Amino acid sequence: MSRVGLEGQVAVVTGAARGVGELLARKLSARGATVALVGLEEEALKEVSGRLHGDSAYWYADVTDHEAMSRVAREVKERFGKVDIVVANAGVANGGPFADSDPGAWRRVIEVNLIGSAVTGRAFLPVLTESRGYLLQIASLAAITPAPMMTAYCASKAGVEAYAHSLRAEVGHQGVRVGVGYLSWTDTDMVRGADQDEVMRELRQRLPWPANKTYPLGPAVDRIVAGIERRSAHVYGQRWLRGMQGVRGYLPALIGTVGQREMKRFAPRLQGMRTGLVGAGGAADEEARATHRN
Repeated sequence: MSRVGLEGQVAVVTGAARGVGELLARKLSARGATVALVGLEEEALKEVSGRLHGDSAYWYADVTDHEAMSRVAREVKERFGKVDIVVANAGVANGGPFADSDPGAWRRVIEVNLIGSAVTGRAFLPVLTESRGYLLQIASLAAITPAPMMTAYCASKAGVEAYAHSLRAEVGHQGVRVGVGYLSWTDTDMVRGADQDEVMRELRQRLPWPANKTYPLGPAVDRIVAGIERRSAHVYGQRWLRGMQGVRGYLPALIGTVGQREMKRFAPRLQGMRTGLVGAGGAADEEARATHRN
């Protein structure tokens, strides 16, 4: 598929304060795109914006807030004249046994990853229709295969994958393309935060190769950028993830069998696991909601 040059394109990236979003913003900017950063960490967004190569701006907003995201879409259009690309990247995670999970944290993972992505799409579809643009929804290996101790994250990513595939069929005739981006364990604050729990770290290390590795961020984001340039329907941060699509139908039964054995092995160590949101991004989300409540 031919590539669309990023020079002069206006790209919106949610969850842009750190990790995938921050590096993606830098790489899009280096290729000539004007970048609008959206997230909950205002000072971090300001710092990222200040390091970009070309024109940029940042907006503090919760992706689950429809009024706020509609305002952001309107203001980005007013500031830059158009929107060509939207990357729905904002996400949070928690871990641990479902029965012992924090109900608030479990719900928040669904709210940010799934509902927040849909809110983002709803807010920006009018301007993407005007530009015949591209929406890239960041999903995960967790959309392809279930995993014990990750019920909220897997549910949210499977849901957001289905939402994006459905949306592609709805808006394609209007010239809007929709892609889904898949990432395995990638070196971000979220993954490092999950690894702080000894049980979660050991469970991941016991996964079969190549799913048991943590992959560097740079090459994964380079593949996302290439997918954006091609307006791809599927973007794989690690090449081997493409092969998972052909076997995904067999994975629930396999994981159901192997997972039971692993959970029995780890059962004595499961009590007392931290069940809140993980990583610096999770902490920022919790702080922002606490501030809003007060």
